[in-house]
Amino acid sequence: MSAATGPVTPRAIAIAVALLLLLTLPLWITNAYYVNIASQILFFAVFALALNVLVGYGGLTSLGHAGLFAMAGYTAALLLGRGHGHLVADIAALVVTVATAAVYAVLSLRATGIGFLMITLAIGQILWGIAYRWASLTNGDNGINVATRPAPFGLSLSGADGFYYLCLAVFLACVATMAVVVRSPFGASLRGTRDQERRMAALGYDVWLIRFFAFLLSGFWSGVAGLLFLYYNQFISPQVVALTTSAEALLMVIAGGTATLLGPIVGAAIVVIMKNVVSAYIVRWNMVLGIIFILIISFMPDGLVPGTARFWAWARHRLRHGAPKPQDADGTVPAETATPATTKEGGA
Repeated sequence: MSAATGPVTPRAIAIAVALLLLLTLPLWITNAYYVNIASQILFFAVFALALNVLVGYGGLTSLGHAGLFAMAGYTAALLLGRGHGHLVADIAALVVTVATAAVYAVLSLRATGIGFLMITLAIGQILWGIAYRWASLTNGDNGINVATRPAPFGLSLSGADGFYYLCLAVFLACVATMAVVVRSPFGASLRGTRDQERRMAALGYDVWLIRFFAFLLSGFWSGVAGLLFLYYNQFISPQVVALTTSAEALLMVIAGGTATLLGPIVGAAIVVIMKNVVSAYIVRWNMVLGIIFILIISFMPDGLVPGTARFWAWARHRLRHGAPKPQDADGTVPAETATPATTKEGGA
């Protein structure tokens, strides 16, 4: 490796291997069911990354993001049902979702902490009530069916492989966007509002406006995930707007690790696999998921990804330096276990 390009780090190797595995996944997983599971993991990871903007980097815990997730799906489904094309429906859905996120922000940013959580929960429940009760628009519990999937550039997305690659492209775009935002001055200011709100305000930063733009970013990617969910199922119903969806997304973020890019992805994989794979073998899979979550919070309070990284750092340190030698009460090393360099005879 030349000096211009620099050494190849383990992180770069891990990213390259992960990309290779993702790009070739339909080749070594030939079962369409498991390819579809991978697609679910990808678009729920986008949803979790969107929520992580607020929870992890903004310090604002939302329990109403299912409303944003479903708003995009319902808007696109209604427009498609009225004869509009996929492009018009999708653009309109994202615009409506971002506008809804702006309303969320104006109402909920009046408070922080438990107050913010309760306001987002209330708004989410209002949207659920509209989806459930306004049957003349949303078809109530019967939901709305979507007959076709889009075909960008003439590429068919009707099969499992084609839709997987669409989800992968959107997922990579989302991760790249989040990585740029996190490392940008805006990302630094957002973390500043999380850690030192008063100090940021004293320095002249508009804390409310920073959080408002973070909400819009979170709403946009929640809408993108909602569109992928709609086209994956080709159906949407009030169940998508329910509190359970918001709670599962929050569980993905917390279990994987907040304020990290990898954490929400790992959390999404755990929840989706438990719901769709483990549930086929274990009836009470909800209890197993709860136990896993309790274990993560008990032994890795920061989440699975930061906790695992800390564990490996500790393990490498122990392997390199060995276990610490026993000490007396006064902190000195006993003579029988001391090395020559620590005894009087061998001292410097």
